[in-house]
Parts: sequence; structure tokens; C-alpha cells
Amino acid sequence: MRILILGCGKMGSWFAKQLSSDNEVAVYDIDKNKAKAIGSVKVLFDLPELSLFGPELVINAVSLQNTVKAFEGVVSNLSNCIISDIASIKSELPDFYKRHGFRFVSMHPMFGPTFANMESLKEESVIIIKESDEQGKQFFKKFYSSLGLRVFEYSFKEHDDMMAYSLTTPFAASLVFAACVDKTAVPGTNFARQMKNAKGVLSEDDHLLAEILFNPKSLPQLEKITAKLEFLKHIIKAKDYEEAKRFFNKLRKNIE
Repeated sequence: MRILILGCGKMGSWFAKQLSSDNEVAVYDIDKNKAKAIGSVKVLFDLPELSLFGPELVINAVSLQNTVKAFEGVVSNLSNCIISDIASIKSELPDFYKRHGFRFVSMHPMFGPTFANMESLKEESVIIIKESDEQGKQFFKKFYSSLGLRVFEYSFKEHDDMMAYSLTTPFAASLVFAACVDKTAVPGTNFARQMKNAKGVLSEDDHLLAEILFNPKSLPQLEKITAKLEFLKHIIKAKDYEEAKRFFNKLRKNIE
């Protein structure tokens, strides 16, 4: 299959390397040096070359805030192909796909380059949106399964609802932790683990962090967090051991 990858950052480079062994892969990035750095794939330097390459599949791997903009910039040079995104928040994409009428596959690789070992992704997960083109879904299911990844299907709405829970909650916890850190050296293991998580979250692009937190479903999750913090403060102020014990047991059940 002829596959075009837009964006040669960490995820775009990963897709290019993984797919190039069995497919004809070309890459396009406004930063030509990033595109050249991948090696072993065809580099396209301007938009008319996209038409000449004639991709059957386009994977949009640019940053979240530029996903729709990147699609808008190339669709006039594409025909009779499936287009695909890997955006972590899907808010604008259903309207874009409906407006342009392309067959599409919308995905969210849950492993990401920040924390995962990109060379060994067994047992990591990827979400494929239910509304996606069936032929495209089968291609990516086969690809991800060959790498040992677990594939889940959710609708656009289900995906963004879940992201508000699975991303906003841990991200907010890490951000609050980082906000309370000072320069005091702390040798504790738990502190070190929290610090590692916070550094990982804050190494992400600012636009990505903001988009995750600005997900319309994020605020209710943050309100749950603040409500639980207020309840914890109540327990601490009252020095209520029995209430604390009930609270701890409930938390243990939550994470079983």
C-alpha cells in the first residue's frame, strides 16, 4: 500500500519506520530536516508531489492543535484514499470528516512517545473510532495486532468522554503535585515516582496539555477531584480514624 505520513515528530517517525517494511511509505513535514532524518522512506518536499505519489492511505501525525489545519492543507491534493488521524481529543474531527466526505480512520494510540518503550509495545493499547471506514479499520487492526497491541473500539463521543477521565484525572494529579513541589531534597520512593510522572506530563507539548484540560468533559472530572480533596480535608481536620479507615478501604476497592 502507498502510505503518506504527515508530520515527522516522534509518532510520525514511528509510523514511518514500522510501516515501511511492508508498504511504500512517503513522509511530508514543513520542517524538511525532520523528514530527511527518518531515512529509508520517500520524502515529499512540496504539496504537488502528494498528487504524484498518489497515496492510498494518509496518516496525519502532526500535533493535536494542527491536525485539522494539516488536513485542510492537503485534501485538495488527495483523491480516492483513506485519511487517518491519531488525535488524543476528537472534538473538531467528526465535522471535518463529514464536511469533506473522505473515507477515514480515526485512532488514538494510547502508548505515546513520552512514557512507553516504543521498541516494545506489547500489551499497550490503541483506540479505533467505531465510525471509521471498515476497510481502514481492518488494516490498522492487523498492523497493531502484529505488534502485540490491544485494540479497542469506541465512538467519537465515547472516546472523548473516556479521555476526560483517563487523561484529565492523572494529568491534573501530576500538575497539582508539581505546583506544590519546592527545592527540598526528598529521598522517598513514592515522592520520586510522583516526580517522574510529573516530569513526564510536563514534557508534553503545552497545546496538548491545554487541549486535554479544555475537553468539555474535563471540568466535571476536576470537580470530582476537588470534592474528594475537600472530603479528605474534613477527615484530617476531625482526626476521625474510623472515617479515614472507611475511606482507605473504599479507595482500595476502587483500584482492585
